[in-house]
Amino acid sequence: MTMVKKSITVTDRQEAWIQSQMAAGNYGTDSELIREALREKQLRMEGIELIRAKLIQAEQNGFGERTAEDILASSKESLRRDGVL
Repeated sequence: MTMVKKSITVTDRQEAWIQSQMAAGNYGTDSELIREALREKQLRMEGIELIRAKLIQAEQNGFGERTAEDILASSKESLRRDGVL
């Protein structure tokens, strides 16, 4: 995978946390931490989009006896089981 160099700005608090994670040995570099944070955010957004699509589909097809809340809870549970959320 090609890497692209970026310059980012973080708050003092964020920098302190990044440094503490590296000092604890959780990450070798701040870039590792940022890439992992981005991967987690991508997965979370994919999960949200999947839930949204299921709710739209259910709304278009009629909910039947299930409420939007039931469908949302079921979708979230499925995503947790699959490790997406």
